[in-house]
Amino acid sequence: MQAYLLVGAGGALGAMARYGFSSVTGHFWPSPFPYATLLINVLGSLGMGLLVGLLAKTLPSWQNEARLFVAVGVLGGFTTFSAFSLDAVTLIERSQWMAAAFYALLSVAISVAALVLGLLVVRISA
Repeated sequence: MQAYLLVGAGGALGAMARYGFSSVTGHFWPSPFPYATLLINVLGSLGMGLLVGLLAKTLPSWQNEARLFVAVGVLGGFTTFSAFSLDAVTLIERSQWMAAAFYALLSVAISVAALVLGLLVVRISA
């Protein structure tokens, strides 16, 4: 139960941070290009790298709680791209280069295709 609360609380904070960051970025940097999303994905991935590196380096007793709250919760609510990036880098660090490239290409291509499919289903049924 504690794990769900840590993830839920972190997720709420991450989602609010994403919304706030997007709003502020759009206000000061209006553009049809999704710069806010790009920056969120980059910042989330940087945050994931810093967190995972720090936890691996220090091995604190609260490592699991920090991973649940910050990595799964806050960063997951802020951007799921950080989890995607961690999975890709984990494959690379295991020298599974082809699997990492396949995972990255497949994740992006299928996710974009799935979004298009969802839009088409709604548009056709309307």
